[in-house]
Amino acid sequence: MDTAKPAAVVLEDATVAFRLADARVYTAVERAALRIEHGEFVAIVGPTGCGKSTLLNVAAGLLKPVSGAVRIFDSALTGLNREAGYLFQADALFPWKTALDNVAIGLEVSGVARAEALARAQGWLASVGLGAFGGRYPHMLSGGQRKRVGLAQVLIRDPRILLMDEPFGPLDAQTRQIMGNLLLELWSADRKAVLFVTHDLEEAIALADRVVIMSAGPSARIIGDWRVPLARPRDIMEVRLEKEFHALHREIWSVLKDEVLKGYAQASQAAEGAA
Repeated sequence: MDTAKPAAVVLEDATVAFRLADARVYTAVERAALRIEHGEFVAIVGPTGCGKSTLLNVAAGLLKPVSGAVRIFDSALTGLNREAGYLFQADALFPWKTALDNVAIGLEVSGVARAEALARAQGWLASVGLGAFGGRYPHMLSGGQRKRVGLAQVLIRDPRILLMDEPFGPLDAQTRQIMGNLLLELWSADRKAVLFVTHDLEEAIALADRVVIMSAGPSARIIGDWRVPLARPRDIMEVRLEKEFHALHREIWSVLKDEVLKGYAQASQAAEGAA
């Protein structure tokens, strides 16, 4: 983390609201204040529907807060965040393109010559352990392999910020751990700023420098911010065995648990009201 440089992402009391079909206004997130330094890995955890992805979309410039501000490397964000790469939970691969072409396309649309784009894409496929899979189409790859292609697809553009919305959620537990270690290995090479959304508190602690907790919605707020005292480099399969990991997990869960229960109760009430 380099605090000598401007913060990568700053949310200044950002409130996000939506107008519903019946003209009511739904406030998803209220006065969110969050600062992510250059090179810092921050994970956001909270109940389902609390606005975690909403905050990610605000940082991406896909949503504009109704009040408050967003600053990216000390400049006001007024449109799409061109400094960020976004890795979604669902695959964003073109099914009619090979893995190599899927990775190269981000450069090609930026004007890079096809031969150079393909050469650089091959290098990134090798970096994520898929150097021999460039000619395969997405349907020929496993879920974990598709995530590796997606990660290479984002990183080839060399964004200064990585926005990640539960990118490993659909994967099985073992593959998630493998992908987590791969992410940390790639991240440690140049320490991009990362904002990582997850439902999994263990995953958040294992990966991040800080874990931020959101309350149940509506009008969700940031209610906790913990620094992770675990040394780097980390193996997320082993770090979960450390005493410091379990102590921090207990401390955060003591706050998060109540919000998760509130979220489930609200979802149940909403389902009963719609019945």
